[in-house]
Amino acid sequence: MNQSHIRNFCIIAHIDHGKSTLADRMMELTHTVESRDMKSQLLDSMDLEREKGITIKLAPVRMRYKDHDLNLIDTPGHVDFSYEVSRSLEACEGAILVVDASQGIQAQTLANVYLALNADLTIIPVLNKVDLPAADVPRVSAEVINLLGCSDDDIIKISAKTGQNVPEVLDAVVERIAPPSGQPNSPTRALIFDSYYDDYRGVILYTRVVDGSIKKGDTIEMLATGAHGLALEVGALSPVMRAEADISTGEIGYIVTNLKTTRDARVGDTVTVKRAHADDMLPGYQDVKPFVYAGFFPVSNEYYQDLKDAVEKLSLSDSALQFEPENSPVLGFGVRIGFLGLLHMDIVRERLEREYNLDLVVTNPSTDYEVTLNNGEELDIQSAASLPDVTKIKEIREPWIKGEIVVPSEYIGSVIQLIVAKRGIQKNLSYIDERALISFEAPLANLLTDFYDQLKSVTSGYGSFNYELDAYMAEDLVRVDFYVAGEMIDALSVMAHRSESQRLGREVVDKLKEVIPRQNFQVALQAAIGGKFIARADLSAYRKDVTTGLYGGDVSRKKKVLAKQAKGKKRMKRFGKVDIPSEAFTVMLKRD
Repeated sequence: MNQSHIRNFCIIAHIDHGKSTLADRMMELTHTVESRDMKSQLLDSMDLEREKGITIKLAPVRMRYKDHDLNLIDTPGHVDFSYEVSRSLEACEGAILVVDASQGIQAQTLANVYLALNADLTIIPVLNKVDLPAADVPRVSAEVINLLGCSDDDIIKISAKTGQNVPEVLDAVVERIAPPSGQPNSPTRALIFDSYYDDYRGVILYTRVVDGSIKKGDTIEMLATGAHGLALEVGALSPVMRAEADISTGEIGYIVTNLKTTRDARVGDTVTVKRAHADDMLPGYQDVKPFVYAGFFPVSNEYYQDLKDAVEKLSLSDSALQFEPENSPVLGFGVRIGFLGLLHMDIVRERLEREYNLDLVVTNPSTDYEVTLNNGEELDIQSAASLPDVTKIKEIREPWIKGEIVVPSEYIGSVIQLIVAKRGIQKNLSYIDERALISFEAPLANLLTDFYDQLKSVTSGYGSFNYELDAYMAEDLVRVDFYVAGEMIDALSVMAHRSESQRLGREVVDKLKEVIPRQNFQVALQAAIGGKFIARADLSAYRKDVTTGLYGGDVSRKKKVLAKQAKGKKRMKRFGKVDIPSEAFTVMLKRD
């Protein structure tokens, strides 16, 4: 393909602003997909994506329009998957920014615009859903002009659902986005922007060829990992795989390799070929670092190997997933997994349960902490249970985030109250027409469980939120342990700020009282910091009527039976074991 006739672009937007629907219309208009095969959210191939109505994985597709090859990458909109967006941007020269004509600019819109500007991309602003009765085109156009500094003529007003003005978007891609610059005769360099493991074909790489070309049968090498392999097949996605003789400079395509694991071909690595070997690597991506951790345990220990195999397979197609084995006295053997956020964790849990038929117990999510010991040694701990003895610790640092909330101005007061309640600090307040942009900093641990839900609730659903990791700060942190019938349950231990520990202890003890079933003896539920108990609740014993078989006779018969029962209960209290249901381990996630 003539290089000047190639356009590489992606679609970026906030959640639900219509990225996947616009991609559907483009594929329909360019006849990439026959109308009989057309269905909504065509590029969202995972069952979970279709059910939840969100994009989880980026998806590339090649379309033919007016003698041009248009390579499109549909990206996710949720903040947990922004690393997928940053990877797509590196493979493109332009981006279509989709903004909902009724909702206007949201937090993730801003975040994605900054990512695109940093990558030096041409941005084409598109106003979607203009056919809705609630659409306010003049107001939202003014917001976009303020944000991008463009003119009103640059903004394309469309309805991706009906197809209104979508051809104009395709024309704008051809006219406004520059063709890829690269040297066809230079040594081959291609950037891997996604990779996954196929059970039948092995590792498949999605690449953007920057210089040179890759032919079928070429010996390939990854410059970062040094792994060697064969290009068994190369081609383009439209959106199904279509094999070709080669993929050349500026093109986006796939390579089927004989590699056994995606660890050999990491996302962001540079692919070169033996016949035109390159030594200089392309600038890759930052290593993605998870900051939410949770323990995954099988309901029965005999399924531990199945769980381990399933997580390993899943990590082949999800480069952000990091895991290590974990052992708990109560739950047995399991795996501690790192995620990019709670939605990411939820998606992984559902995929493990559905695709691998596993029954799982998931512990409360926590973040990671940096610990400095008195002897100067530095530790990185991912769960409260692995915190060393308090007397050996010099300081504990927890991650803080920089966040942005976009909200209608009448809700500013309640949002700032919510931020302060989470130990956050409001940094800046600016206005985008009728809406406010609140910048703040807060400890990540306090935002993990239900901050997003509370934000939606105090802003009547209008607030949107975006964040990024900022730095680790030394705080007065303590480990809160929980005891059930005098036995410490390490899987329930949490890290908390000292000022919040008592309230947290009381809340968790009360929630445990609801989920742990009553026994034939009284059970004490306690929260403690070190050796000091800070909260307690008692589960009262079942009263079994042991006198039902008695009738008539002296009252001493009844007393004797009751005394025997009391003695048995005392003994049971000493030796009785409480069976803790799996809901108890996700007690922090339970909404009030």
